[in-house]
Amino acid sequence: YTYGTRGTPTMDALTLAVDALEGSAGTIAVPSGLAAVTVPLLAFLAAGDHLLIVDSVYHPTRHFADTMLKRLGIEVEYYEPRIGAGIASLIRPNTRVVFTESPGSNTYEVQDIPAIAKAAHEAGAIVMMDNTWATPLYFKPLDHGVDISIHAATKYPAGHSDVLLGLVSANEACWTKLYDGFCTLGCCSGPDDVYQVLRGLRTMGVRLEHHRKSALDVARWLEGQPGVAQVLHPALESHPDHALWKRDFCGSSGVFSIVLQGGGQKAQHAFLDALKIFGLGYSWGGYESLAVPVHLGDRTIAKGSYAGPLIRLQIGLEDVEDLKADIARGLAAAAAG
Repeated sequence: YTYGTRGTPTMDALTLAVDALEGSAGTIAVPSGLAAVTVPLLAFLAAGDHLLIVDSVYHPTRHFADTMLKRLGIEVEYYEPRIGAGIASLIRPNTRVVFTESPGSNTYEVQDIPAIAKAAHEAGAIVMMDNTWATPLYFKPLDHGVDISIHAATKYPAGHSDVLLGLVSANEACWTKLYDGFCTLGCCSGPDDVYQVLRGLRTMGVRLEHHRKSALDVARWLEGQPGVAQVLHPALESHPDHALWKRDFCGSSGVFSIVLQGGGQKAQHAFLDALKIFGLGYSWGGYESLAVPVHLGDRTIAKGSYAGPLIRLQIGLEDVEDLKADIARGLAAAAAG
């Protein structure tokens, strides 16, 4: 060990544990989930390069690409989440990175990651994937052709909504370049945060299983509720990408969205205002249930045609029947206008 920004024994304890879960050659720990996106993109892209990003990507990733990366002379293009092997038609001679996120943020389209990775690799590009939703317990990106796996450890690994941390894991071919970029940027995490995530990692399997069961229970119940036009959860048989999810994933997490039956923003706000147990907040993955309004105005392709406004739910560790009663209160308020 030479300097804290290059690694510490505490950081190594966490990154080696993550390597064991990911099957990766190396992992870096950075100060936030967003840093876990920005560091690898800056490490692998340069002026004149072309970057393909899924249109259902996490909004801060889009903002970073549309502002800083474009300012640095990088061409940014978005693709339809269900494009699969068809992504080959978008790859150019200067395409360096394909950035995926599956399921997609807020609308939960499942991508055909192996097909996308095959097309990218045939053209000499690498594939990065934001795997925060599934964690490496339910989906292992590197086993499906991804080169760099990205994870907001703020969410399920930490598990208590009190830490900011990001993890980036690379295969053998990409590890040296990722680590060099990490050291050059000096974007390292604090020791206390690293320790808390390492501690959280030890209970993640138990917590995630509870999130999975409760979320599926609530999602199935919601499918039969008046005022709900659609439930966007890939583990439901009604989801258009269920077969793809079943092929590649071995579990589902606690985050999904619902589409209200009409009513617009007024109904959306009435639903949220009526909730007593669900908090209003973005940073899911902790023990408490959360709800937020979904806005798709920044998308260029995957806007979708929905019957009403969308609400994203994070199902926490509370009693499921209490959560259902709270949601029913919100649905009644939305229907009343």
